[in-house]
Amino acid sequence: MRFETKIAIVVRDDLATWQKLNVTAFLSGGLVGAYPELPGERYADASGRIYGPLIRQPVLIFAASGDELTRTLKRAAERGLTPSLYTSALFSTGNDSDNRAAVAAVPTDALDLVGLGLHDDRRQIDRIVKGLALHP
Repeated sequence: MRFETKIAIVVRDDLATWQKLNVTAFLSGGLVGAYPELPGERYADASGRIYGPLIRQPVLIFAASGDELTRTLKRAAERGLTPSLYTSALFSTGNDSDNRAAVAAVPTDALDLVGLGLHDDRRQIDRIVKGLALHP
């Protein structure tokens, strides 16, 4: 099935594995919160046990340097997208209020980005992530 939209998570390539996984999980959750059409239906197994829904389409994970993340954020802004973001400061905060305060304290050009979550028309996302490689 070919979707008209695309989901891309861009993660800084020099993070520890646990950090990459953490950033990806937070960004995926942020996208689902921002785009109510992303979750699919609940699952049920043959025994009738019910499970939670998953995101309804594939999620592409890209690796990027800090400079590439900054470029990706700029491209997203130029196209009017509102990405989810994760900065290095969020590794040392413990709750959503402190997370927002840590981001609010830094101007856009000085954000130490470690991850971005993007969802939009697939052609728009392709333009925004152009030049990035899928995470190995």
